[in-house]
Amino acid sequence: MASREITYKEKHFEVSYELINPSQKEVLLILHGWGSNKEIMMQAFGKTLPEYKHIYLDLPGFGKSSNEMILTTGDYAKIVKLFLKTMGVEVKIAMGHSFGGKVSTLLKPPCLVLLSSSGILVPKPLSVQMKIKLFKLFRSLGFESIRNLFVSADAKGMSQEMYETFKNVVNEPFEENFAVYSGKGLLFWGKEDTATPLWTAEKIITLMPDGKLYPLDGDHFFFLKHSTFISQTISNTCKEH
Repeated sequence: MASREITYKEKHFEVSYELINPSQKEVLLILHGWGSNKEIMMQAFGKTLPEYKHIYLDLPGFGKSSNEMILTTGDYAKIVKLFLKTMGVEVKIAMGHSFGGKVSTLLKPPCLVLLSSSGILVPKPLSVQMKIKLFKLFRSLGFESIRNLFVSADAKGMSQEMYETFKNVVNEPFEENFAVYSGKGLLFWGKEDTATPLWTAEKIITLMPDGKLYPLDGDHFFFLKHSTFISQTISNTCKEH
């Protein structure tokens, strides 16, 4: 494991990363999802795609990377770009799971790989809507300290900065960003995914001029058991771009 200090908007970020196949020239960047870290992505893809230099990042606020400011998805993309600049590399393939898919999309690589990416808003169940209304009522009465009783599992235990960051990105429509991406898009999705359902992938694919969707068995972390197929598809498709 290594780390680099990145300065963004006068704030310092220690960005933790891992390199695999460092002697290769063409670069594959792999980004994890919200609440996760680089380790799960390395578990899936670390032994695949030997023709590429792999860069695995802990996004700021996750894993071993620091964050002390409120960020947007756009901020995350800019921090990643600054990191890549310090490495002196240009990314040929950006692969992102869930929230990492949105960040990868903003990088506009020649080949974009989305693994059950977020970005299409999924209607909240009635129970969640009621929970939000109840929390707002308690907050208006001055009971902000009971926040953890109401927030989702993705937001529990976060610092205030990361909680506000979560609120920035969780309800963020991303259709326009998918639509302006002009490179090769490969979408791999879990058929049983409930966090980012398959219908959201079907919507994204209608927005991408040069995209292809591969529904696969499994839930939001389907890629852990399909890494070989995903890697072979990437190798066969992205080498042309």
